[in-house]
Amino acid sequence: MGNASSKLKRLQPLIGVAAFGIAAFLVYRAVRQHSMSEIVDSLRSISSGHLALGAALTAVSFLCLTGYDALAVRYTGRDLPYRKIALASFTALSIGHTLGLAALSSGAVRYRFYTRWGLSPGDVGRIVLFCGMTVALGLSTVAGISALVRPDLVADMFGVPQAVVSAVGILPLLAVVAYVGLAFFVRRPIRIRRFELPVPSPGLALGQIAVGSADFLSVSAVLHQMLSASSDIGFFPVAVAYSLANGAAIMSHVPGGLGVIEAIVLSLYPGANVIGALIAFRVVYYLIPFAVGCMVFGVVELAHRRRQAQA
Repeated sequence: MGNASSKLKRLQPLIGVAAFGIAAFLVYRAVRQHSMSEIVDSLRSISSGHLALGAALTAVSFLCLTGYDALAVRYTGRDLPYRKIALASFTALSIGHTLGLAALSSGAVRYRFYTRWGLSPGDVGRIVLFCGMTVALGLSTVAGISALVRPDLVADMFGVPQAVVSAVGILPLLAVVAYVGLAFFVRRPIRIRRFELPVPSPGLALGQIAVGSADFLSVSAVLHQMLSASSDIGFFPVAVAYSLANGAAIMSHVPGGLGVIEAIVLSLYPGANVIGALIAFRVVYYLIPFAVGCMVFGVVELAHRRRQAQA
């Protein structure tokens, strides 16, 4: 079992490179059908109002992400002020979203913050796992409800019968229900080798589903703002497309889902206007928070070293 796990870890970078290569080819094939002037025109068609609303929805998404960490810190049994949790969460996730391999990139930043505030490495590990589970719960909830509420839409996207979509859509929701059931009825910690994971309380489990779902809907709304600037497209199709694209991006381990999200959205909604919208989406949701997060991290690190020097 250990050998298989170590082999899988060694293969993950190769899987990421392969996924990125395939996605890049698909994006190239979609982009080459349009001239640069068409893509530039599609970018210019995105009004300042759409960009401003997209930025506001990005802020809502990162606010939801601070909820991930707030619940996770509570899960460890520790007590930290929300302002500290929000600082660690935003800095870690604004960087981790763009660099990819969130458990490592954002986990390393979280470690820098939380261990300074008295949490143990084990606590930080539990926070990272808890937040990863919150992502899975949010994605499963949004994708499952999407498949059940609009099976016709998902069926048209993939050319499969609606009955198959409905049946598949039940599976992630069953997993969410099973998780909540675990929280309600199991009180003993889960032991993985020497690492012990307490089962979250029902309130924490329901909180994970709420903030995870709200986060995915917020990010879908950011993408919808960019697309709707030049296309007559509803929010629900965008939410379905983004949920599918994000799930593929997480499994591929490609940094920031670069190319993977674009390839899937372009395959569902081809066109020069979509290319421009995707570029704007990546700038608004990934690159600007990444730049701000790096600056915040740099300032915090410099201030910490100055305090150490003075001490």
